[in-house]
Amino acid sequence: MEKFELIIPTLFGLEAFAAREIRRLGYETTSVEDGRITFMGDWEAVCRVNMWLRTGERVLIKAAEFTAVTFEELFEKTKAVDWERWLGKDCAFPVKGYSLKSTLASVRDCQAIIKKAVADKLSNVYGIEWLPEDGSLYQLQFSILKDRVTLMIDTSGEPLHKRGYRQVSNLAPLRETIAAAMVTMSYWKFEYPLCDPFCGSGTIPIEAAMFKRNIAPGLTRRFAAHSFNQLSGGMWEKAVEEAKDLQKEVPLEIYASDIDAATVELARENARIAGVDKWIKTEVKDAVRLHFEMPYGTIICNPPYGERLGEIKECEQLYRKIGKTFESLDRWSYYVMTSHENFEDLFGKKANKRRKIYNGMLKCNVYQYFGERPPRDKK
Repeated sequence: MEKFELIIPTLFGLEAFAAREIRRLGYETTSVEDGRITFMGDWEAVCRVNMWLRTGERVLIKAAEFTAVTFEELFEKTKAVDWERWLGKDCAFPVKGYSLKSTLASVRDCQAIIKKAVADKLSNVYGIEWLPEDGSLYQLQFSILKDRVTLMIDTSGEPLHKRGYRQVSNLAPLRETIAAAMVTMSYWKFEYPLCDPFCGSGTIPIEAAMFKRNIAPGLTRRFAAHSFNQLSGGMWEKAVEEAKDLQKEVPLEIYASDIDAATVELARENARIAGVDKWIKTEVKDAVRLHFEMPYGTIICNPPYGERLGEIKECEQLYRKIGKTFESLDRWSYYVMTSHENFEDLFGKKANKRRKIYNGMLKCNVYQYFGERPPRDKK
């Protein structure tokens, strides 16, 4: 099967997690840059990576890469690409993208020129003057960074963080890819409890349950490439069967709580949609009053940041209180994400490790506090 270059865009700070996932799927990464991982794959890889990737945003086919500083250069180099390798004579191919720190700064003009160049090439190849564009949809994307143009085809459609279980969310939902990364970086063992005392719409507990039971995040959703002409012969069916076969039967004890009753009900419903509600115990509870008798548990949470001026003091007081509460838990580990730069001072303890992650445009840190290592075998 032919191979080609695939690009995985990520949120800043999640590159290493996505690269590790790709390698675990059996593919070798060729580059890991800020916000982007590249590797060689085939059409089977398109199916499998879309199905399994927890921390990446999309799976893009790289059609071409070149330097362009004039619109004429952009047109000619785009037209020179073997677009017939990807697109049939009836395919729809809308174009979108962005330009940063480049001579060709007008996104609208770049979009129109790339569209015309692709259309001219396909018209010449297929010997037709007018392309109907009433067939399968192939979304073309371009990025222009420092005059370097990358032309891509989106195989995902909706971003990969949209798993399908969070149909309704609270006001400031944590993106699923970040929640998955937080679970991945923790040393949580499924034999011991996991708790999110600021569960919101339930993203962290749901991602934790899916991760430990090895439920593929894309198992129940459709992707843009489902309609691609190249994906025949049961490739998607094979990927689905593989995902079902690799699910694990492990016991889980996951607690999701929040001070707001409506939010807890939302988390409960999202867990039901995701099919993991039987392993997540939801409860209305103030995080300050959190208490567990069992040792060696793990807390993973995303408490309020207090970005709005009137909330900053309240959040600072909250951090002081949960610092004392978490410290009282016997041999527990905790992972807390916040954008507050003085979190450690307020929390009352220096983290063992910090990891920078961008939650949208907001720079955050995941403060990692390692509890005592649990015994090798749970008694």
